[in-house]
Amino acid sequence: MFDAPFDVFAVMIAIAAFLISLKASNQATDLRRRLSALEAGLHTPRQVQPPPLTPQQEMEQTLAASTPGTAERPAPDAELAPPLVADEATPPPIDTDAAQAAPPPPMPAAGPGLEERLGTRWVVWIGGLALALGGFFMVRYSIEAGLVGPGVRVFLGGLFALGLLGAGEWTRRKESIADIQALPIANIPAILTAAGTAVAFATVYAAYALYDFLAPATAFVLLGLVALGTLAAALLHGPALAGLGVVGAFVTPILVSSNKPDYWALYIYLAIVSAASFGLARIRLWRWLAVTTIVFALLWTFPGLDLGATLAAPHAFHVIAGFVLAALLVVCGFMFGPTIDDGQIEPVSSGSLAAYLFGATLIVLSSAHADLALITFTLLVAGTLFVAWRAPAATGALGAAAALVFIVFAEWAVRANPDMLVLPGGPLPGIGPTATDSSVWLHLVMAAIFAVGFGGVGFLAQGRSTSAIIPVVWSAAATFTPVALLVALYARIAHLDRSIPFAILAVLLAAAFAAATEALSRRENRPGLAISIALFATGTLGALALALTFALEKGWLTIALALMSLGTAWISIQRPIAFLRWLAAILAGIVTARIVYDPRIVGDAVGTTPIFNWLLWGYGVPALSFWAASRFLHRRGDDAPLRMVEAAAILFTALLAFMEIRHFATGGDMTSPPSLLEFALQACVTLAMAIGLERLRLRSLSIVHNVGAVVLTVIAGLISVFGLLILENPWLFSSIDVGGLVFNLLLLGYALPAVLMLLLSYAVAGHRPTAYANTIAGGALVFALAYVTLEIRRFYHGPVLLYGATTGAEQYTYSIGWLGFGVVLLGVGLLVNSERARLASAVVIALTILKAFVIDMSTLTGVWRALSFMGLGIVLVAIGWLYQRILFRRQTPPAVTQTSA
Repeated sequence: MFDAPFDVFAVMIAIAAFLISLKASNQATDLRRRLSALEAGLHTPRQVQPPPLTPQQEMEQTLAASTPGTAERPAPDAELAPPLVADEATPPPIDTDAAQAAPPPPMPAAGPGLEERLGTRWVVWIGGLALALGGFFMVRYSIEAGLVGPGVRVFLGGLFALGLLGAGEWTRRKESIADIQALPIANIPAILTAAGTAVAFATVYAAYALYDFLAPATAFVLLGLVALGTLAAALLHGPALAGLGVVGAFVTPILVSSNKPDYWALYIYLAIVSAASFGLARIRLWRWLAVTTIVFALLWTFPGLDLGATLAAPHAFHVIAGFVLAALLVVCGFMFGPTIDDGQIEPVSSGSLAAYLFGATLIVLSSAHADLALITFTLLVAGTLFVAWRAPAATGALGAAAALVFIVFAEWAVRANPDMLVLPGGPLPGIGPTATDSSVWLHLVMAAIFAVGFGGVGFLAQGRSTSAIIPVVWSAAATFTPVALLVALYARIAHLDRSIPFAILAVLLAAAFAAATEALSRRENRPGLAISIALFATGTLGALALALTFALEKGWLTIALALMSLGTAWISIQRPIAFLRWLAAILAGIVTARIVYDPRIVGDAVGTTPIFNWLLWGYGVPALSFWAASRFLHRRGDDAPLRMVEAAAILFTALLAFMEIRHFATGGDMTSPPSLLEFALQACVTLAMAIGLERLRLRSLSIVHNVGAVVLTVIAGLISVFGLLILENPWLFSSIDVGGLVFNLLLLGYALPAVLMLLLSYAVAGHRPTAYANTIAGGALVFALAYVTLEIRRFYHGPVLLYGATTGAEQYTYSIGWLGFGVVLLGVGLLVNSERARLASAVVIALTILKAFVIDMSTLTGVWRALSFMGLGIVLVAIGWLYQRILFRRQTPPAVTQTSA
């Protein structure tokens, strides 16, 4: 093993050798390039100037050019003029004066090599970063080691910052005086100045926050001066200084920190930095700088959030200051922001306001809805409405504001205990119980402000813009926000119970939306007006649906939303707007999610009455609504929203049947295990729905109906196989009482499904693959044979088939029954000329033969064995005679009559 010093020395030698070889390689490449350029210059043909013309020749050429018909003739001495192509062997004479006046051809520019990049760019970048970090770490080291006192540390930091700034300005002036063009990427003066400004920021902040050398006002002035100096320097030095200065300014509080942070000092400092950065971005129109500043400012919102309401005040100051600065300097078309064409939504303008709104939302949630946090959030939402009203470029922030308002109120509704609520004057009748939450009144006032603000301003904003997207965003926010707030308040105060006061509020909201719809309908056509009218009309339907929900029981919410989907589909016929079709589909999806949350719709209050219970309303009304909505949507084409609504219609129809069957089979106890009755009814109803969809898809040509029919068929097959043949088979596992001798569960669970499977196989014949139809027909044969078998066992064992030994007479009856069933199938096949029935007969008779030789021969004794084989033989002979005398005769071609010539 080598020592550590030798290893270091070896590494240094290797690095030096690499750099020397790299430099030599670059020099060799440059020499080869120069040599190639010289060789190309020697072999390039040169043009030779003709000798000057005499005055007589010039006069002759002028006369020839001015005479008609002579312009095409060559000059008299044209043959004596020397050629323009040079002869390398004997070059013609060259005009010496012209050759001396012409500049030499420029050398091809060589691209920068790796050495040039290392020496002129990367080293400068790393050097500037090292200078800034060196100053920061020197301050930290002096603090940890106790080398110098606080005053000396601050003085040295300021001195180091001034030195860097002076060096940057000196290098800039020297370059300007010497007329040397600086590299566009590695600008040494800019990087030195950036390092100086970062150190200056750190020094002033440390003097104020760590050592209390400066009063807040003094620190504010000094930090402002440093920020303005950075702004002025970046105007001279370009974006490199701006980027490094902003990053260094935002990272400074991390590098120079203390165990007891002062959040007020931090956020005052960040406000000054943000103001300088936004100002620079506005002057130079650097959008990237504004975005970078917003991202860093939003990240500085997270420290201290875990302390809750104790730091609500400095956090509120941070988001308010950032919001105001962004509105003044970043939002296009507002105050000092850049200009923009009317009707455009600018992402940075909208995103800047939305970012600080998000920060205010975090403060509200982390402080458990403290009063100061709520007031701050309300002010920023109101500011968003005002700025978006004055500057259409920030209209995109309206969507974020509406969503964040709903998040705040929804979190408030979920967080609190509904049994601990109160209003200032006690609980209102019909709203909620007595509680002790002091912020209820403030939330109610905020909700009223937000509802009136979004709804009223959204209505007044219609017709103010030449762009269609601006009024649409306003109308969407105007309809969504009041409805969302009403739902959140209802969930919090009435905790989803019946409430007449909330129903009245919903009716008043619906009336307001209806009035807005009527007023907009009478206006002249403007961009986006049709969509806005449709949105306000949809809000009317939504508010009415909520009124029904609030006034009635919980399950009416599902019904109301389904009816709202139907109403939206109908409005889409009157107003052909694509968004309305999607809205109808979205509402159908919400209703579907609602039943996933609680399949019983109303919990334990379903009732015990068969059929006529809450399941009929909770699933039946949505199913009818979605079927009707699909008919409306189908009038204007087949698209994704139509298919979503059609799928919802099929789903709710199937669920209605399944849930009602389960309710009937279990006597209202929806948690009981399944039974033979339930599986039998589900199989029959599912097969019947599959037959109906097979017929419907031939007329509608809908892919949803096509897929739905296949899905229902598969579900019926699974229920039949696993439910009826295996789990609840009364001969194998279930000890259920099947009932009477003929009219019993066997008839419902095996005979009726067999008939429905046969009908389904004929419904798909010729329209689906043959194997698909034959598989369903095979299932019908299996269930028919199972019914015959189980009926025979019912005859011998009574209503419970699971117990008791199989006698010889019973075993013989099985053979006779199977054989008779096969003969019946053969007769049907011969009468209607059905090959499928004859093949089914052959299968049953083959099973009977197999049973006779495998089971009857070993289990039957005496007369029963003889009778079994005698009966089988007679039947087989009769079947052969039938095929020979009837079927074969039908297939014999008629004889050809011979005629005499």
